[in-house]
Amino acid sequence: MSTRRKTLLHAALGALCGLVAGYAALAVAELVSVAVRPEAGPVTAVGGAAIDRTPSGVKDWAIRNFGTNDKLILQLGIVSVLALFAAALGVLARRLRRTASAGVLVFGVVGALAATGRPDSTGVLDAVPSVVGALVAATALYLLAGRLTVPAQPLAAPASTSGVDRRGFVVGTVGLAAASTGMGFLGLRLNAAYTRQAAVSRAAVTLPTPTSPAPQLPRGVDLKLPGLSPFTTANRDFYRVDTALTVPRVDVGSWRLRLHGKGISRPLTLGFQDLLRHPLIERHITMTCVSNEVGGSYVGTARWLGVRLADLLHEAGVRPPSRGGPADQLVARSVDGMTIGTPVEMVMDGRDALLAVGMNGEPLPLEHGFPVRMLVPGLYGYVSACKWIQDIELTTFDAYDAYWVQRDWAAKAPIKTESRIDTPKPFATLKTGQVAVAGVAWAQHKGIDRVEIRVDGGDWHPAELAAEGPVDTWRQWWWQWAAKPGTHTLEVRATDRTGYTQTDARTRPIPNGASGWHSVVVTVT
Repeated sequence: MSTRRKTLLHAALGALCGLVAGYAALAVAELVSVAVRPEAGPVTAVGGAAIDRTPSGVKDWAIRNFGTNDKLILQLGIVSVLALFAAALGVLARRLRRTASAGVLVFGVVGALAATGRPDSTGVLDAVPSVVGALVAATALYLLAGRLTVPAQPLAAPASTSGVDRRGFVVGTVGLAAASTGMGFLGLRLNAAYTRQAAVSRAAVTLPTPTSPAPQLPRGVDLKLPGLSPFTTANRDFYRVDTALTVPRVDVGSWRLRLHGKGISRPLTLGFQDLLRHPLIERHITMTCVSNEVGGSYVGTARWLGVRLADLLHEAGVRPPSRGGPADQLVARSVDGMTIGTPVEMVMDGRDALLAVGMNGEPLPLEHGFPVRMLVPGLYGYVSACKWIQDIELTTFDAYDAYWVQRDWAAKAPIKTESRIDTPKPFATLKTGQVAVAGVAWAQHKGIDRVEIRVDGGDWHPAELAAEGPVDTWRQWWWQWAAKPGTHTLEVRATDRTGYTQTDARTRPIPNGASGWHSVVVTVT
């Protein structure tokens, strides 16, 4: 074998050593995380730390381009970087076994720091999965690399070729890979049991009949046109945007909510059943994510069941700022460490701000905040919609910046009046004649008064509006268009009940929500 080929072979085998050792690290860490908590696994911990430190513009780009797959892309990226790092250390281990093996410990340090530095960290135990995984990988790399270079042997010796203990290397790598696969699979199965336990906990919940049921929707609130978003969004179709790499698993029996802070004369700690003993109201509410681009899909309407948050604040002795209360910000904390700041005045001004326990007639889905989430109509989710909530603190905007405000988003963010064309779709090819143009418009807590359409920059035409639902929901609209051959641009704008007509000035979501007219280009033949 030529020297060049021998060098390339050894480099490839060294990289394989590193990859197998890295695989072992992740598998062992996954298994050990069962004894600690699933969120302490290195990929989840490093991913969470990466999300926390990623600039807002990059996060917005990821959500815009990958949607709900953004977390999967991040995890794949982390694994890819770890694989490259492991392969490089494997190549290094051919000549510097101890140095390369020590380098593996960097993996453990990064994972440990990420796990213990997360807002939801339970302490030093969160470092254990990463540390144990790194120690196993360092040992494995040292032993496997030792098989790549062996003392000179007689030519007849069958165990070595080109300076490689072939039999020992094959047995070692295959055995370690097999063992790692078994441990990783076992870890995944055991961690999945936590999810099943949360699902079982959810399935055991029976929601009480609301004291104040949702008002019956008027006839004609849902036009039921092909391609038009339904008035009520099914749970499976409702958007999800958050920073949780893994959905928090909360047992309803052990869940507690603490209400405390500035201006509270009677602090509260409530279990789930304690919360359900309060009067429950049911309301249709449209939620919008601040990351929603003009014409985007991060908006939806559901029938929510919950306790008025204002009732709990009154019970705790809270007064709004307009009545002399010392706190103007309510900071909600999730079990995963997320913090969301909401104006106290808007929670207590009479709108249906809820601690929600139900969504469209069933307990909250796990991914939407089970067992309890917060939502405040008229505010973007990042300042109102804390999922998996466990703590509410009354403070001031001057004293504390919540998670997204620390990342340059606005502290107060009422939802902007917007509209969207659902049908026809962008770049659709249509036939000449009558075409139904339809969509939705929203101005939560204000209501939609008028929607207008124009073609190719011409005159604005009033659209027909569906029956008006509750003021905190979106409104469907449609317009009959006499389409003529050619390529055409359709634009839509809405006017809310305050008389405000949405602006054509295009802005990105950062720092307080996107604005602009939605448009679609179609071809008529």
